[in-house]
Amino acid sequence: MPAELARVVRGLAPALGAPGDAKVELLALVWGPQFDRAHGLALAARLPCVPVAALHAAADRFDRLAHGQQQRLRRLLCATIAHAPHPADRR
Repeated sequence: MPAELARVVRGLAPALGAPGDAKVELLALVWGPQFDRAHGLALAARLPCVPVAALHAAADRFDRLAHGQQQRLRRLLCATIAHAPHPADRR
């Protein structure tokens, strides 16, 4: 189940700009013990293709996860969202 939730939450990434910023924004959704629905809806408003019902379903699923499963989801998000390249690496 955490992998499915990670996929739904990552679907919001295009609305977030730079990859590093996206990681911070997405982790903000799941950082606490409950999904930050208000923040998620604000992000989804930038992407008309994101169904609000799917966002609510993901939030409900996250809220029902055990603490260990929530931690696994956070790790999945960290591992799958690319970091922006460092400016010194661009040549």
